[in-house]
Amino acid sequence: MPRWKKILYSLLVTAALVAGGLFGWSYLQRPDTCAGGIERIGGECIGVTGSGYDFGTAEITAVARAIAQENERIDDQPHVTVAMMLPFQSDKPAVRRQIRSDLQGAYLGQLRANEGEGEPPKIRLVLANPGRDYAHQSEVVDTLLRMAASAEDRLRAVTGFNLSLDATREAVGRLTRNKVPVLASRITGDQIANEDGADGMARPRFPGLARIIPTNHDVAQALADFNGDRGRENRRTVLVYDTRPDSYDESLAKAFSGIEEKGPAGPAAMSFASPAIDEAGSTGNQFTQIANNICDTEADTVYFAGRTLHLRLFALKLAQVGCEKRHYTIISGSDAASLRQNMAPEDWRQLRGADGQAKVTVQYAAPAHPDAWDTELSAWRQKWRASHDREPTEDELPQYLTEPKAALDGLEKLIETTRRKGTDLGSAPNLEDSRTLLVYDGMVTIGTALHQVQSGDATKVPGLEDVGREWSQLQSRHRVQGTSGLICLTGGGNPYDKPVAVVELDPGQEGRGRLKFVGLGWPTGRQQPKNCVIPSHTP
Repeated sequence: MPRWKKILYSLLVTAALVAGGLFGWSYLQRPDTCAGGIERIGGECIGVTGSGYDFGTAEITAVARAIAQENERIDDQPHVTVAMMLPFQSDKPAVRRQIRSDLQGAYLGQLRANEGEGEPPKIRLVLANPGRDYAHQSEVVDTLLRMAASAEDRLRAVTGFNLSLDATREAVGRLTRNKVPVLASRITGDQIANEDGADGMARPRFPGLARIIPTNHDVAQALADFNGDRGRENRRTVLVYDTRPDSYDESLAKAFSGIEEKGPAGPAAMSFASPAIDEAGSTGNQFTQIANNICDTEADTVYFAGRTLHLRLFALKLAQVGCEKRHYTIISGSDAASLRQNMAPEDWRQLRGADGQAKVTVQYAAPAHPDAWDTELSAWRQKWRASHDREPTEDELPQYLTEPKAALDGLEKLIETTRRKGTDLGSAPNLEDSRTLLVYDGMVTIGTALHQVQSGDATKVPGLEDVGREWSQLQSRHRVQGTSGLICLTGGGNPYDKPVAVVELDPGQEGRGRLKFVGLGWPTGRQQPKNCVIPSHTP
């Protein structure tokens, strides 16, 4: 072989080896993915998608596909993107069912916002998974900010947010600092809320943030309002609270401790320390000691500031102690809405005594309950007839009850229509746990804001700041008729005097206990005013 050929051959081999090495190195450095645009990090699938990917959670496979189909249906129409951000993976069956409820509400809300012709923009819904406890929220927020700046994605709002954590607050803070509107449908921590001054002027820590669920402070005030005429002056209370850093627990404990009790003084507050939201650790032993200590007092009502898993353990320990056949009522916040799903048959038996009577009843402030409006309207009509000797006219019925009832009726019809069309949502939506209702209301609120900003101009893409500014306009004439109650947003984007559904988990005498609606509580101590006109100063 001629020398020049040998040199050329060597150069070609070297080039091939270098190219192969670079390819191999590049291949090895590529991120491990779960699906297109979804990166595998520490065993979790992190990222944003609207393609129908279910993040490996079989419970949401069907509804994720339904969302993808709706995205495809409106793809050639004027539309913007809305992201649903919450952890979509869990090794706990009860949590996976809760995720499905959230996502069913998001899908149904997307359908409601997209219904009708000539009302741009439509909503393309994407799922954003920040991982367990929002640990990878930073990477997901990076993606959402790019989508907000993208002329193709046109991200105009982020919703979801089901846990009041420091990481959640960081995600909301960074999004709003970059002018991305956020609507929080399920977080109650006071730390993730804007402040409304007594003069009605907003003091936004998170410009562009709106909420449709009361804060823990408002929840505690609503519970105090509800229990004010129910023998509250005769009961003795004690606060039991978790010391683990958790925005929900901290604000709920602060809110409960601020309730002005009318009865005799109860024992001093008692604390416990849990290892994590969904881990028991040594809390069982701590609860045994706390229950014994409560048994030696005359307390009969416990304010519990802690997460659902620990609430369940505490209720069971309190029932086990059985202090002189005393009946206890445990009062907690909105996180307790998941309690019934976490109760096993043996748990129900434990909450009942040998005589079949309840040892412990759990009362909590649910953000919504499907029985609220029919029950309250029936009671209102009864009082009206007693004082007026006639039936009320339609105009005389209270808006704060009739409009939410109409919204709930509309949702139930939409669910039935969806079923008849053969759309698989994985299961029939469970409206009792409030999740579907709240997330649905959140999507309807976003849709209302988008349509108001657009004002029928299909050629204009609403700006980020335009959407964020619209939250405070959703009051009075532009109030949102939510299934969870009238949504009237203040200058700070907070729901004014939003009612809470006071619900009791009653173990009953046999079988599974029942979740029953017992009444409405109002944060201001009175019902929302006509047309939900927000006063110039709040009580």
